[in-house]
Amino acid sequence: MEIKEAEFITSSVAESQCPKPLLPEYAFIGRSNVGKSMLVNMITGKRKLAKVSGSPGKTITMNHFLINKSWYLVDLPGYGFARRSKNDRKKWERMVRHYILTRSNLMSLFVLVDLRHEPQKIDIEFMEWLAMSQIPFVITFTKADKLGKVKSEKNLSDYQKAMLQTWESLPPVIVTSSNTGLGKEEILQYIDKTNGLFRI
Repeated sequence: MEIKEAEFITSSVAESQCPKPLLPEYAFIGRSNVGKSMLVNMITGKRKLAKVSGSPGKTITMNHFLINKSWYLVDLPGYGFARRSKNDRKKWERMVRHYILTRSNLMSLFVLVDLRHEPQKIDIEFMEWLAMSQIPFVITFTKADKLGKVKSEKNLSDYQKAMLQTWESLPPVIVTSSNTGLGKEEILQYIDKTNGLFRI
C-alpha cells in the first residue's frame, strides 16, 4: 500500500464525537512518550501530521486522520503518565476503553511498546485486557534504532518469552523505528490485508 493522502479530520473526547464508522479504522496506543505521534508521521510520510511533543502526556484527545480517503488512523492518548491528576487519568482511561469496546469499525489496535525496556506491567495488563475483550491487536515495538541489532533481538526475545509464560500464543509482532522507517511496510501490509475484511 502507498499512502498518497493523509489529512487530520477531528479530535474527540468521546466515541460519539468520532467520525461516522463508515470506513475501517486502526488506532495507535501505548504508554506516554512511547512514540505514537512520531510513528503516525512515519507511516503516513508526513512529518507534521500528528503533533509531536517532548513532554509525555501531550495527546489528550482521540485524533482521527483520513488516509487515502479509504480508512482512518487514530492517535489515542497515552496511558500511565503520572504527572496528570488521578481524575484526569481515570477520565482518559474510561474514554479510551469505551472507544475500544464500542467503536464498530475498529479493525485493530497497534499497541506500542518501547523496545529499550524490559516488559512493563502496565503494558502486559493492557494487552491481557484486550485479549479478554476479544479486541484484535498488533504488538508494535518502537525505537529499535536506539539499540544495536543484537540488543534489539535479545530484548524482543526476552519480551516474547515473558509473555509466553501466561499466553498460549502471541498476536502479530512488528518492530519499528520512526527514524529509519523500519516496520512501515509491515504495518501498511497488515492494514491493507485487514481492510479487505471490513463490512459496514
